[in-house]
Amino acid sequence: MSVFVNRILNMKKIKAIGFDMDYTLVRYKTENFERLTYGEVQKKLVEVLNYPSEILDLKFEFNLVQQGLVIDKIRGNLLHVSRFGKVKKANHGLRTLSFTEQNDTYSNSVIDLSDKNFQSLDTAFSVSNGVLYAQLVELKEKGVELPRYDLLADHIKEAIDICHSDGSLKTTVANNLSDYIIQDERLVDLLEMYKECGKKLIIITNSEFYYCKNLLEYAIDPFLKNHKSWKDLFEITITLSSKPRFFHFRNNYLRIDPDTATMTNHEGPITPGVYQGGYAGKLQKDLGLKGSEILYLGDHIYGDVLALKKTFGWRTALVVEPLEDEIKAIQKSKPVQRTINNYMKDKEALERQLDQLEMDKYLKKDFNKDEVGKIYSRIDKINNNISNELETYRTCFNPHWGELMRAGQEESRFADQIEKYACVYVAKVSDLLEHSPRTYYRPIKRILPHELI
Repeated sequence: MSVFVNRILNMKKIKAIGFDMDYTLVRYKTENFERLTYGEVQKKLVEVLNYPSEILDLKFEFNLVQQGLVIDKIRGNLLHVSRFGKVKKANHGLRTLSFTEQNDTYSNSVIDLSDKNFQSLDTAFSVSNGVLYAQLVELKEKGVELPRYDLLADHIKEAIDICHSDGSLKTTVANNLSDYIIQDERLVDLLEMYKECGKKLIIITNSEFYYCKNLLEYAIDPFLKNHKSWKDLFEITITLSSKPRFFHFRNNYLRIDPDTATMTNHEGPITPGVYQGGYAGKLQKDLGLKGSEILYLGDHIYGDVLALKKTFGWRTALVVEPLEDEIKAIQKSKPVQRTINNYMKDKEALERQLDQLEMDKYLKKDFNKDEVGKIYSRIDKINNNISNELETYRTCFNPHWGELMRAGQEESRFADQIEKYACVYVAKVSDLLEHSPRTYYRPIKRILPHELI
C-alpha cells in the first residue's frame, strides 16, 4: 500500500507525531468487532430500551453497509451521497428506491450534515450501526411495532454508547485479543524508526487507560526491538481525551501512574508520562511547537481530523481501513472499465453524427431518416453492452453500494471530506514505513477539464 497525498507534507518539519489508538495505532478485525457490537446493541435495545425481543433474531450482514453512508432519520433511508450533497443511491430498509422514488424525494435536495435529521456513518465503528438501522426499518415496514425512523437512529446510538460505557464491548475484546485485534510488526518498526529520528511520539485516545494498556501491550510490546514497553516509545499518552472536545475546550489534565493506574490532579507543564483528559492547546504550548510542526493520525474525519485542522492547524493523516479492499477492487475492475470507456467513445462518435443529422433537419437540408434510424439502433446496442459491462463492474465492489470513494461518476461525500481535511491518507499506519521519516510528500497535479484539451 502507498501513501496518498492531498496536500504538501514535509516530514522534515514535523517534530511531533500524534496517534489515535483504536483503528489507527491498533488495528481491529473489523468484521469480528462490528459483529460483536451488533449483538451487544441488540441486547441493549431489548433489555434497556424495551424493544420487542424479535429483533434478537436479526443476523449481522457486514456488507449491507459501507463506511461513508448517511442516514436520513426522517425518511428511514440510507443514502450514498456525492461530494455535491446529491443523493446517488438510496435504500429504505433493505429495499433500493427506484429511480422515480429517489428522484421525487431527493432531486431538489442537497444533503447537509449540519442538519440534525442526517447522521453520517464515517468510521469503521459505524458499520454495525448502519446495518441494524436498515434492518429495523425493514422490520417496521413489515408491521413490527417499532418507534419512528428518527427515534430508531437515536436509540441505536444510545445503545452503542451504553455498550461503550458499561464495558461490555471492551471487556470482551480485552479477554479475547486475538479474535479482535491485528498485530502488525511493521507498525512497531515504523514507530521505532520515527523515535530514532527524533520525532516525539504521542497518543491521544478516547479510550480509558486500562483498555489502552491492554491493547498496546498486545499490539506493540511483542515486536519492540529498542524499547522495553510502549510506555518508553511514546513520550506522552493522553487517555479519555473526549475528542473532538479535546481540540476545543480547556479541560484539566489528570496524571496517571502507569503501574498502579492511580490518578492525581496535574498542575504545570505537560511532561513525559500518561494522562487523562486535557486540552490540545496546552499540549501544543508545552511541547513548544507550532501547529504546522505536529502531525496527527486518526480514523475519524470529524473527531480526529476536521476539528484540529480548524482549531490548531496541525497537519493531518487519515487512516481509511476499507481502502485496502477498495484498491484491490479497482485493480480487478480495470479491464472492464477499459471496455466501458471504449464503448463510450464509440457512443459519443455516433451521438455527434446524430446531432449533425438532426441539425440538417432543422436547417431544412437533406435529412436521411433511414440513417438516423440506423444510428439509434447502433446506440441502443452499445447501451446494452455498457449495461452488461456495468453489471460486471459492480461485482468488483460492495454488492449493495458500489465504490467507497465514488457516487456514480462523481466523488463521494466521504472522498470529498478526506480531500478537504486530510493532508495524506493511508489504509493503515504501517504503510508509512515505505517512506523515509524525512519524506517530502507532494500531491499529484489535479487535471481540470479544460486542461485535457
